Amino acid sequence: MKLLVYLSRFIVAVTFIFSGFVKLVDPLGSAYKFQEYFSADVLNMEFLIPYALPFSIILILAEIVLGVMLLVGYLPKLTVWSLLGIILVFLFLTWYSAYYNKVTDCGCFGDAVKLSSWGTFYKNIVLVVFILILVKGSKHIKPLFSMAFAKWTTFLSFFLFLYIIYYVLIHLPIIDFRPYAVGKNIPEGMEYRGDEEPPIHDFFLETEDGEDLTNTVLEQDKVMLVISYNISISDKKGFNNIKEVTDEAIKSGYTVYALSSSMNEEFTEIKNEYNLNFDMLFGDETMLKTVIRSNPGIVILQKGTVIGKYSWVDVDNINF
Repeated sequence: MKLLVYLSRFIVAVTFIFSGFVKLVDPLGSAYKFQEYFSADVLNMEFLIPYALPFSIILILAEIVLGVMLLVGYLPKLTVWSLLGIILVFLFLTWYSAYYNKVTDCGCFGDAVKLSSWGTFYKNIVLVVFILILVKGSKHIKPLFSMAFAKWTTFLSFFLFLYIIYYVLIHLPIIDFRPYAVGKNIPEGMEYRGDEEPPIHDFFLETEDGEDLTNTVLEQDKVMLVISYNISISDKKGFNNIKEVTDEAIKSGYTVYALSSSMNEEFTEIKNEYNLNFDMLFGDETMLKTVIRSNPGIVILQKGTVIGKYSWVDVDNINF
């Protein structure tokens, strides 16, 4: 029994730490996934959508801190029962997603690892078994080195994780697992290889009149995209920074576009208020959220390759 507990402890701890970490570096991704679950077409709990980000942060911290606690052996009974509660919630959500085909990607491992709905459900069943073993054998879970080491590792980890979340919400994810990461080529990401759906399948840019400019933009050598998936909820003060950097970009020979899913009238208000020197193209909201987490943010392309991504907070770091 003791050996089985040790094995289960290691597998569960590493799984939860990894799962928490890949979401920790991109908490907005988890928030968007919560919004999807809360939508009318899934759980029909739209009143919770405004709280998606707090839910995301709480879940991420609980997941990764409990993984650390299990690994170092701090408060084992509280840890294993908490893990059991979380995994049962995950089990229900992944079953619901798979059975009703509502959310095809639960986001359990963020954008780092993609699993099918049923694959995720079966993975959670295995974790439930391991956690039940830990509940049964919790007396065998001892501190890794000492109780003091386990306690201080837990507390310090919590505050480190909290700081990382704060940092990436102000700036951008410190690790980008998405197909629009710096160095990725968007046209290559849109190519089909056999029957498999490409990682980028919803990238399109069009004018107010419906003219498709996707290829035109991707073929240009120096393009700056100012992305605000929803102008009405964007950080408006960010457009002061955007104004300065886009003026410099235009002087340096860049073609600059705004990208948004908002109405053109909303952009016109922003354009006039901040005296912006570029026009807007339309894109799908989900696609724009995937491209960059900042609202607004800047993406720089060179013949379709992403060579820079910046939150509006960091646009002063752009060099021309």
